Parts: sequence; C-alpha cells; structure tokens
Amino acid sequence: MTETSKEYAVALFTLAVEEKLEKVISDELRAVVRLLRETPEYLDFLASPNIPVHERTSAIDKAFSKGFHEYIVSFLKVLTEKNNIRYIHKIISDYEDLYHATDGIATAKVISAVPLKKDEKEKLKVKLEKFCGKKVIMDCTCNSAILGGIIVHVDGKVLDGSLRRRLHNIKETIET
Repeated sequence: MTETSKEYAVALFTLAVEEKLEKVISDELRAVVRLLRETPEYLDFLASPNIPVHERTSAIDKAFSKGFHEYIVSFLKVLTEKNNIRYIHKIISDYEDLYHATDGIATAKVISAVPLKKDEKEKLKVKLEKFCGKKVIMDCTCNSAILGGIIVHVDGKVLDGSLRRRLHNIKETIET
C-alpha cells in the first residue's frame, strides 16, 4: 500500500502547492490525525463496507465541514469512497515528508526505552540537525522492547543505538 499512499500524498501536496496552502493543509491533516487517534472507532466506521458509502461521506461532511478546508473534506471523502481511508495515517505521514522536504526540514522518528528528558531531546536535536544539515522535527515515542538507548529514523537512515542491537552484535561476535 506504500505506493498508493504516496500517490495520494503527492496528489494532495501538488494541489496544496498550486493553491499555496501547504502549511494550512499540513496543519489540518495533523488535526485529523489527532481526532482519529482520539476516536479510533470513527475510522472503523468510515472504513466499514457494511455501511453505505453515502452515509459515511455524509458523516465526513458533518464532522469536518466546519473548521476544515474543503480540500481536506473532499480528500477524506475520496479516500472513503475508494476504500483507502484505512491508510490515512500513512498518507498523512507521506504528505508531511513532502512538505518538510520542500522546506528543508527532516522528520526524525525517535524511539527510546524510556521517555527522553527535555535536555536530552534538545541535545539529540542539535546532533541530528548537524548530521542531516537540515532543521529537524522530532517525533519521540517509547518502546520498552529496545531495553535501553534509542533508535532514530531520519532521512531514510536508521541509527540504532539500542541496547537490544548492541547485545545482538555481541552475540554475533561471540558466535563467529
């Protein structure tokens, strides 16, 4: 589905550029993500093949017509009509990547075993900006499965400084 999500993202981004609405669309897409995370059952409703399409698109009109740009409303309706609404999070992520790339911004997805402190985030951001040569926006999450350290996904690269990776490397060294 990656290719389809990119196609949708490129189409929306192209329209946004033509209309000089890149930031507006980006901000509103982030608001859509927040709303869908708060009410995941709404996404289930929109994706349900058992509910007629016109009911689902009417629900989008009711939920998003006030406060959201008409392009966002239309975009959500198209995704629903084409049964691709389930991929909205990936599509929005791809849109954000396009938006940031044109602004010279990199998005770093940072995964740590425990929440990073404010000063740790600031130091990491400075290092990543130096590494990328761009302004960096960090999206930090926690995953205790990495045991310790951090994993960073930025500009198509993975920087794995997790304890899990280090233990794996030690194990491979011992076995050879």
